[in-house]
Amino acid sequence: MSKGNGQADISLEDQLKDEQNQTLEKELPAADPGDGFEEKNVSASDTQAAATAGGELEKLRAERNDLFERLARLQAEFDNYRKRAAKENAEYRDYAVAEAARALLPVIDSFTLALKNSAAKPEDLRKGVELIFKQLQDVLQKLNIERVPAQGEPFDPRLHEAIEMVETNDAPDHHVLEELQPGYRIKGRLLRPAMVRVAKKAG
Repeated sequence: MSKGNGQADISLEDQLKDEQNQTLEKELPAADPGDGFEEKNVSASDTQAAATAGGELEKLRAERNDLFERLARLQAEFDNYRKRAAKENAEYRDYAVAEAARALLPVIDSFTLALKNSAAKPEDLRKGVELIFKQLQDVLQKLNIERVPAQGEPFDPRLHEAIEMVETNDAPDHHVLEELQPGYRIKGRLLRPAMVRVAKKAG
């Protein structure tokens, strides 16, 4: 092959490349400098950072879902505990009332016998009522119910309810002169105050 033929072949290849470049330039529109888009080369570090960020996001989502599940379980457990505690409290109250009623049944039986024996002498009837009263006091003691001390005691608004102030020298000032209705407390907690008359120094 001659030298001239080699140069002709090279020129033909260059001509084909030029034609291809012209075709591509016609197919692709020219970049608009006013569109605000700036081409940047994506480096390997940018790709790795994006992958790392995606992994962190998935990890956070998994942690969030786990926390939501734990919260839902805790709420369900607390709701079950609240219902169970309410049921136990109701059962305890019912049991306490049943125990008090069971303790009072013998007293009711004694009253029934006393009412049936209507032909008894007044003295015998009085003795029977006194025995029933003693029986009732024993029941209150078993239930930890005690009478509030009142007669002759210093007036205490936490335990006594003053109905009247009476001027007198028969009792110390601001002391209970007379108990009109007894008060009771259970394990130190007041059930009802004692209704009393309170002495006030005369003059």
